[in-house]
Amino acid sequence: MLVRDASFQVAPGEKVALVGPNGAGKTTLLRTLARELEPTLGRITLPDTYGWLRQDVQAAPDDASKIGIDHILAGRDTAAVAAELELALAEMSALSPNGNGGNGGGTSGNGLDKAVKRYGVLEERFSTLGGYQAEAEARRIAAGVGLDDDVLSRRVGVLSGGQRRRLELARLLYAGGELLILDEPTNHLDLDAKAWVMQFLRTSRSAVLVVSHDIALLDNAIDRVIAIDGGILDIYKGTYTRYLEQRTAREAQRAKDDRLRTQEMARLSATASRFRGGNQTMARKAKNLDRRVERLAAEGGVPRPRRRPFPKVKWPDPPRAGDVVMVVDGLAKAYGETPVFDDVSFTVERGDTLLILGLNGAGKTTLLRILAGLLSADAGEIRFGANVGLGFYAQEHEDIRPGVSVLDHMRERADIPDTDLRSVIGHFGLTGEAALQDAGTLSGGEKTKLALARLIVSRSNLLILDEPTNNLDTASREAVLGALQRYKGTIIVVSHDSEFVLGLAPDRVIVMPEGDLLSFDESALELVELA
Repeated sequence: MLVRDASFQVAPGEKVALVGPNGAGKTTLLRTLARELEPTLGRITLPDTYGWLRQDVQAAPDDASKIGIDHILAGRDTAAVAAELELALAEMSALSPNGNGGNGGGTSGNGLDKAVKRYGVLEERFSTLGGYQAEAEARRIAAGVGLDDDVLSRRVGVLSGGQRRRLELARLLYAGGELLILDEPTNHLDLDAKAWVMQFLRTSRSAVLVVSHDIALLDNAIDRVIAIDGGILDIYKGTYTRYLEQRTAREAQRAKDDRLRTQEMARLSATASRFRGGNQTMARKAKNLDRRVERLAAEGGVPRPRRRPFPKVKWPDPPRAGDVVMVVDGLAKAYGETPVFDDVSFTVERGDTLLILGLNGAGKTTLLRILAGLLSADAGEIRFGANVGLGFYAQEHEDIRPGVSVLDHMRERADIPDTDLRSVIGHFGLTGEAALQDAGTLSGGEKTKLALARLIVSRSNLLILDEPTNNLDTASREAVLGALQRYKGTIIVVSHDSEFVLGLAPDRVIVMPEGDLLSFDESALELVELA
């Protein structure tokens, strides 16, 4: 059971963070609270209006053909009233003397009067709901999360995963509600957009329950922290930094209490042993002491999970590629009339770690998908060197399939013993029974770990990685970094995680959309954070 006897309340307007290691059950708890899953036991009470932002966003069939701005506007009642207004206006036009409904006399005149009255009622309601300011407000929120007018004019179905994610966040923030339930709301956001979201949540009248690995968000916008680990909830008042301080103190006190309890249990047990084998009175005393030992053991409660160190793993070495792994010559890409980048050229050599930088919308993910063969360029070509095997990590976890176990996913990529495969996934924090778990039931962070573990054992000697540390807690980011530092192949990566980039120590950077190729130094980290 992921969570046992979990009870808490979120007060009106309160901002609450739900934290814990990957796989602790945070996303499952949020999905249960949002009524996507049924609780095994217990009761959930939600306000009349609430919003739910999933970690993995897919466009519903009915939404795929909508224009982005219309999808955001549909989050409020004003959209439905606007549609009724259009129908009422069409009805008035048809019934007017210049329309198709006759000369306006008799029955037609009565119909026109009713249509005009209906239109007036709808127009007043539309105005009261703020309908005339709705589009301007929706565009302001969209701009805040990094969506420009060009993206808002496209159909939802053609947007990238990151753009869809920002669109759903914009729609939820625009729609509002008494409670916002948010699973990793700052994923895919650049530094400016993160700051905007922090300010929006901090000043919003809505209560917020949020899962996030973004420490700045938790420190700046949170009133209370609920920590989940090993199926147990602990509640702390204050920001994330304050939570860490309180958790350290609380764990130290628990350790002290456990030590004193263990010592007292040992003393009582030793005393009881001396009474055993004596007369009836002595035996009764021994039995009473045994009961006290049992009560003390029960006071310890459910053992707290201990952090298991990541196992040391010998990574399978990928086959050796030629000296030149990839040559990119004159790549260009545009969406309609909007150019993304033009005339991008560079060469990747064996063993390179290449970082792609650029502001939001500069075409970083588009370039990666073209390099991986998932998207066609409008111009230019890509030539691979000898014996190059390519592995691609996408933010959307497109290669993780429900109904297939974690271990079977690994077996698909590597013909090595199961014990070695278990060691690799154990390094990424997927240990024990997780190897046999249906991969479709993994959290977003666990899917990230599995996708990266598959790449590591696949013997691909060129890895193309799009934001590989999204959804990961600190320990898991360190595990991913450690695996990539020991990887004996070539890496092309997009990341906004400056600590991860610094640890990866790229050789060179490509600055998009210009495609300039530069040597890496720590000054590039400023652009990493802005991206």
